[in-house]
Amino acid sequence: MTADAAKPRAGARRLLALIATSAVLVTACTSTAPTIAPSTAPTSAASAGGSSPAAASNPPTTAPSTAAPTQAGPAILNVAATANITTWDPVKSFSTEALYMANIYEPLLRINPPGSTDAYTPVLATSWEPSSDGLTWTFHLRSGVTFHDGEKLTADAVKQSIEAAAAKGGASFIWAALDKISAKDELTVEMKLKYAAPMDLVASSLYGAWIVSPKALAAAAADDKYFEKGVEAGTGPYVLESYTADKEVLLSKYDGYWGGWTGPHYDKVLVSITPEAAVQQQMLDGGQADLALSLPLENIAAYKDNPDFTFVDEPSFFNYVGFFNTLRKPLDDPKVRQALSYAIPYDDIITIGAQAYGTQSRGPVPAGVFPWSDQTPQYKQDLDKAKSLLAEAGHADGGFKINLTYAAENQNEARFAPLIKEAYAKLGVDVTITPIAFNQQWEQAKGDEAGRQDMFLLLYWPTYSDAGSDNLWSMFHSSDKPFFNLSYWKNADYDKLVDDAIGLTATQRDQAQSKYVDAMKLLVDQAPGVFFYDTRFVTAVPKRVAGFQYNLNYPFAQFFYPMHPAG
Repeated sequence: MTADAAKPRAGARRLLALIATSAVLVTACTSTAPTIAPSTAPTSAASAGGSSPAAASNPPTTAPSTAAPTQAGPAILNVAATANITTWDPVKSFSTEALYMANIYEPLLRINPPGSTDAYTPVLATSWEPSSDGLTWTFHLRSGVTFHDGEKLTADAVKQSIEAAAAKGGASFIWAALDKISAKDELTVEMKLKYAAPMDLVASSLYGAWIVSPKALAAAAADDKYFEKGVEAGTGPYVLESYTADKEVLLSKYDGYWGGWTGPHYDKVLVSITPEAAVQQQMLDGGQADLALSLPLENIAAYKDNPDFTFVDEPSFFNYVGFFNTLRKPLDDPKVRQALSYAIPYDDIITIGAQAYGTQSRGPVPAGVFPWSDQTPQYKQDLDKAKSLLAEAGHADGGFKINLTYAAENQNEARFAPLIKEAYAKLGVDVTITPIAFNQQWEQAKGDEAGRQDMFLLLYWPTYSDAGSDNLWSMFHSSDKPFFNLSYWKNADYDKLVDDAIGLTATQRDQAQSKYVDAMKLLVDQAPGVFFYDTRFVTAVPKRVAGFQYNLNYPFAQFFYPMHPAG
């Protein structure tokens, strides 16, 4: 395939997602970032097929002080989270409401965390297989599944959902390879592709892969604000009982859930929308929250040895990258870029920027995400090597300036940008640090060449669990106009390796991996960017809550169904 066929559709959608979610991502690492509020708050509610509507104007629900059930009431999980609602439309969704979508709606399958025995967990599909050429994928659906509005899950329902996602979804670009989808029988779906693509990865995406009731899709086609009334129509374990804009979301168990309710579960989940991480910590410590999804990193260590908590420290989906402007002298010289890469104090940046909760990156692919490899080399700080390379490039005493930009709302970047300035000063390179709002930083980087930055700091993550077709392509593949490749680097050998790997991923993943490794080695050697660190997911879970599971492939979601009161 040619990657160009897929990516132009990705750009604009993904930029909006970057802007909408960047503040929330920073909140997971600091205590000061705001949450993006929905542009319009729903003012009324309507049901899908006669089920109880979610009341958008309800007063906030009083949170019980404990997660355990009482004799008189259900088991309620109280959650503090930054996740706000930009839309209730599961087709358009491409932001932090994924926390709720992931418990109301379901995809065909779900990718498991790294190291799992099985790569995937069947959800609405019980099995699937590609053709030998990777151009046809067949999914066999689970029988007996119903949507919350009473409709049955059928192959036609899946067909309609994916067609809607591909045509007008917030993450429509993930379906770029899809040529035609058809219902072969009531429980069999066939996808015909324009080119070989890993549809198992695509179908397990957190965005753009929800299966929605056909009745609700028809209603939304007639009224594009249909879902914003507080309607939902998924197959997941929870229904949307009520929603108070900017304050809370109340989920209740769906009695007809195909997974059943035998064994312990929470009957209700009350999520308090809490932008400030410090407030979430206060709620957790005071018992108002049983789970806080964004605790301040600077305070998190206090829970490590607390016998009442389980401390969670896991790899994440995100990493920090710094782009060099390879069109501007002397950054057009690979030796200069290599020298600057050797000068970076990686350990200090992790200690200060990530509060020690990070690991040095191996290229732009986060550890645990395809096609990460431990064969990808790393730079380590070596100022003597940096000075030697600069001298070879004709800049023995430095003598040039760098304008570095970062997103003003990103407190991690604010913490570690000065370390870059200090390190480069030791080479005789003068750095001016310019914090500006992310969307302005982005527009400047894509604008007139004379007004662009010399170095651009960015927090990045793949849309779904394929950082080859995303991170490696989006950030460093040649392009006529800059969008995500903010180094403006062009390398035909790199482009071919990545394009070939993308085409092999569906049918010969081992060969794809090999080509990606070669591409990453070339990338690190040529150094169009600095690969700082992969962030880590860190939180503390009270031991009164059991069944907490973390999956780095779904960074904006927490699945509540497996959770239950301890004991």
